Amino acid sequence: MTTKKFFGTDGIRGRFGVDPITPLTILKLGWAVGTVMRKHFGKGQILIGKDTRVSGYILESALEAGISSAGMNVVMLGPVPTPAIAYLTRSARATAGVVISASHNPFYDNGIKFFSGDGFKISDEFELEIEETLMQTMETVAAEELGKASRMVSAAERYIEYCKGTIAADTNFKGIKVAIDCANGAAYQVAPKIFTELGASVSIMHNLPNGFNINDQCGSTHLNDLRAFVLEEKCDFGIAFDGDADRLMMVDQQGQVIDGDQLLYTLVSSKHHKGKLDGGVVGTLMTNLGLEKRFQSLGIPFARAGVGDRYVLKMMQEKKWKFGGESSGHIICLDKSTTGDGLVAALLVVEALAERDESLSEIVAEYKVFPQKMINVSVSGAKQSAQETCSNQDVLDAVKQAEQSLADKGRVLLRPSGTEPLIRVMVEGEDEQLVGQCCEQLAGQVQSLI
Repeated sequence: MTTKKFFGTDGIRGRFGVDPITPLTILKLGWAVGTVMRKHFGKGQILIGKDTRVSGYILESALEAGISSAGMNVVMLGPVPTPAIAYLTRSARATAGVVISASHNPFYDNGIKFFSGDGFKISDEFELEIEETLMQTMETVAAEELGKASRMVSAAERYIEYCKGTIAADTNFKGIKVAIDCANGAAYQVAPKIFTELGASVSIMHNLPNGFNINDQCGSTHLNDLRAFVLEEKCDFGIAFDGDADRLMMVDQQGQVIDGDQLLYTLVSSKHHKGKLDGGVVGTLMTNLGLEKRFQSLGIPFARAGVGDRYVLKMMQEKKWKFGGESSGHIICLDKSTTGDGLVAALLVVEALAERDESLSEIVAEYKVFPQKMINVSVSGAKQSAQETCSNQDVLDAVKQAEQSLADKGRVLLRPSGTEPLIRVMVEGEDEQLVGQCCEQLAGQVQSLI
């Protein structure tokens, strides 16, 4: 897969061996990043971390060569979660941090994204300047100005201590039985240590990465193994991370999947009950309507951003709110981290359960999850773009009709996919049968125009 732009704050992405992901491309990308960062900040260090994909080795080497050729020092972290790289970039006073990962995608995909020295994703201005630099002829600095490479052998341990420090110092998970699915990804070293050191009884799944098995029928997008294990071993709950551990899903003691909306509610409601919630909550266009209505009943402000963590974070910063997240399990706690962090979110959820002395199922039962149906309509080969189809008057009329049928007990979302030639038709509401009918009728209307 490729993106329209060469790279961005969400990264350069592609299937390894297929443009734009090639070692030569990444070599020049490293040079461009190093050139821009040295121009603005002088000679400093850039951190490089990765997940467990086999292609990470060659991309790491290419980036190292490119960055050092621009006169910047390189510090390699090895396989650590994406949020660990954001944290270590900030704590090590580095100029920037680079992540080599394709998140929840299969092993043959890979990608690169960047953090600035403050631990947030690089700004649009830096992104544009790096893109412009990429168009120039690559010229290395003089030999005496070349950067050096080193390795931070304590990266995982430093991140573990940081994660443990995000919850109260006297918190103890003794007596808690938890199963953890590491997705054969970047959490495979740190997740077991964190929960074990906090006193939990931990069973680990999918923590033997071989370069090819990352996210392979495991992790936050494939929960069957975790659900079965939790039920069989009578665990209190299960936790599943994705390949780079910036998101999570959980399973309660009954084997029910607890998604990002429900986890966000657990965190926010616990803060609210203690009278310590400062501001409101940012969700996305995909956040379940039931969650929004529950927050309304509690008097908690709620706002929707576009789909994607960068949009959630931007709105959180604009509103000066501390909590935001997506249904997929990407949760941002700005008072703890500068980016979505699956490990930190998991710790905060477990801490909330311990404080309230309640189970996950008991807490999430406090609000009704509205039935939701989504149909993806392919626009591959269509004469008009997905955006044009969504703006068609007949489609707009069909959306209006569906909204009238649902009244104030449901909603309709029609949006082009940002990564695939699809139009996503989503309807949710209290009446499951009506939701299904409205979604199928609207999808049919969209299909008829393609």
